[in-house]
Amino acid sequence: MKKSIFVSYTLILLFLLTNNINAQNKSQPVDYVNPYIGNISHLLVPTYPTVHLPNSMLRVYPERENYTGNTIAGLPLIVTSHRGSSAFNLSPYQGAVEDIKSTINFGYDNEIIKPYYYSVDLDDYNIHAQYAPSHQAGIYYIDFENSNQSAYLILNTRNGELNSDKNTVYGYQNLSNNTKVYIYFETDIQPSEVGTHKGNTINSNEKTTQGRNAFYVMKYPAGTKQIKVRYGVSFINTEQAKNNLRREIKDYNLENIAQKGRDIWNSTLGKIQVSGIDENAKTVFYTSLYRTYERMICISEDGNYFSAYDGKVHNDEGRPFYTDDWIWDTYRATHPLRIIIEPEMENDMVNSYIVMTRQMKDPWMPNFPEVTGDSRRMNSNHGAAMVADAYIKGLRGFDLEEAYNVSKAAITEKTLAPWSSKPAGVLDRFYKEHGYFPSLAKGEKETAPEVHGWERRQPIAVTLGTVYDEWCLSLIAKQLGKNDEADYFSKRSLNYHKVFNPETKFFHPKDASGKFMEDLDYRFPPGIGGRDAYDENTGYVYRWDVPHNIADLVNMLGGKEAFVKELEDMYSTPLGKGKPDFYHIYADHSGNVGQFSMGNEPAMHIPYLYNYAGQPWRTQKRVHTLLNQWFRNDVMGIPGDEDGGGLTAFVVFSQIGFYPVTPGLPMYVIGSPTFESAKLDIGNGKSFEVVAINYSPENKYIQSAKLNGKDWNKSWFSHEELMRGGKLEVVMGKHPNKKWASDDNAVPPSFSMNK
Repeated sequence: MKKSIFVSYTLILLFLLTNNINAQNKSQPVDYVNPYIGNISHLLVPTYPTVHLPNSMLRVYPERENYTGNTIAGLPLIVTSHRGSSAFNLSPYQGAVEDIKSTINFGYDNEIIKPYYYSVDLDDYNIHAQYAPSHQAGIYYIDFENSNQSAYLILNTRNGELNSDKNTVYGYQNLSNNTKVYIYFETDIQPSEVGTHKGNTINSNEKTTQGRNAFYVMKYPAGTKQIKVRYGVSFINTEQAKNNLRREIKDYNLENIAQKGRDIWNSTLGKIQVSGIDENAKTVFYTSLYRTYERMICISEDGNYFSAYDGKVHNDEGRPFYTDDWIWDTYRATHPLRIIIEPEMENDMVNSYIVMTRQMKDPWMPNFPEVTGDSRRMNSNHGAAMVADAYIKGLRGFDLEEAYNVSKAAITEKTLAPWSSKPAGVLDRFYKEHGYFPSLAKGEKETAPEVHGWERRQPIAVTLGTVYDEWCLSLIAKQLGKNDEADYFSKRSLNYHKVFNPETKFFHPKDASGKFMEDLDYRFPPGIGGRDAYDENTGYVYRWDVPHNIADLVNMLGGKEAFVKELEDMYSTPLGKGKPDFYHIYADHSGNVGQFSMGNEPAMHIPYLYNYAGQPWRTQKRVHTLLNQWFRNDVMGIPGDEDGGGLTAFVVFSQIGFYPVTPGLPMYVIGSPTFESAKLDIGNGKSFEVVAINYSPENKYIQSAKLNGKDWNKSWFSHEELMRGGKLEVVMGKHPNKKWASDDNAVPPSFSMNK
């Protein structure tokens, strides 16, 4: 194939989009984004190279299993759920009609992916495609080299209906829970034929096609060099999809749409400006920051939105409505990051959770809200953490009383059993009375009706997650003046003691009779993913899962020296099995350093815990090492499932130099900055900057620090200090200063801060 024609289109576009950079000889934030990072998975799901605008409804990526995939299921038009399949696919084609297939042979030689632009050569067919997204509409240029053959576009829906009218195809795809996604699709030139096909014949008499894999073939005359496609999408109806298209893409100018997208991304990513000589670190940083904007998505369309929570179209009353969030993954760092750099958006997202709950049959705040409703996955109900953290840190754009009531209901009225949407049952009554979620006794069969049919009880994960949620409820209740309830939930938040084994000093499943699970090896908890005891991780990770009261955990493990010893032991203890045997059972427990898992969210705060024992130099060492080992500028550079910012928000915070160990406590634990400078735009013309003096990529250890010009000998600082604006200056060195922030009064606060 002669690639010169097609490559020239790409080069022209990239020139138009980057000429301002060349003039300045300085890369802008979006130029550092590498969507290929993580495209080959270590074990489970790869991180897909998503093309989209920040938090927008329209998201696409080449639909392949991994970066190694040899085929794609057509060019994508909209991905309706995180890591999901495209609802509609577009397949350009040249050749015999009878050879049209649903998949496209694929190659990577000339593929280019940016957050705002995509292009690829389909070598087998001598076709080149370019793409640019808007918020609810997108545009393709399809170029055909073979002038002696007819050109074809095949548009399909996996399960729905399509209608044709001249140069337009419109219709819908059925999703789950009575939800549909609609498309209005048109080309700049009119096809000579539109219809279904059988053999070598196109049946242009059928103006409607429906069912599974319903499709239309659009035929264009031989000699067609280029077809321009633009389309709008909607969750409301076809007319709204058309309106979205007309509002956002008024002509067929792909370069203009791509430039607008580039500008939006630069403005968004530019909320954090980093500098330093490590270009790979900048790529990892801005790519991670871009990942945090993939979810939640705004589905307001001209002031209205379809809600799967009651099956109705609503007016958004002037506030964007967001959905698609797996809060088990995102409450730890993604939501806290937005509180700092996107407070208005975070206000709207918290408010959207409350609105969803109003629309649901049961008033239990969602924990996995998606376009198609709440899927009630994983364990715990961390909406309480999201609300508490937002309010404690100053956000006021939602009804706190209502947020408290629905968060409390999700913990006290809905069952705590994982993946279940049933009301509270016998296990929940036991939890309320005894303070822990019981495991099955040895040989006991599951009979509790609230336990999901294919799930397990996850007793330690549920207990530790829920006592933390109860602590968050106590914070909210206190803000509302509900002192009795605040005291009640505060006391309950100490119930992690009920499942602590004083002999082994691990959190250990306990049955309803109060007996610890027998023959438990904390490296190999029973059940797939260890779910008979924990969840997705082993006992070594859940040993540290009391983020609201690390100071108490230090004492429970025998004091500071013992605490550090046990942390080091976790990193030093080998897997204990061959990798095929281990990962066959514990596939989420990836990114291992000994028993530690960098690839799963419950472990993200653990490297920062040395600060609580007066040895922050170990945190500085560990965080730097983990970033270098597991988050790299390559196709395997993410160690686990990247859940829409759930994992990469850890990278953003850690490279800046601090981390929110405890959502709900308005403070940040200091790590070790990766850059010479990281400046956060915190709004109202103010910024907060972390400056590394004596900077180099090798100088990972803090020698001394100043906060706004004053000597700072604490390994943490408050959210209030951050939001006032200013500068944290840290003098760096190649070797640790073991005395810095090592005193008892230097450690980060825990539970006692809020008594």
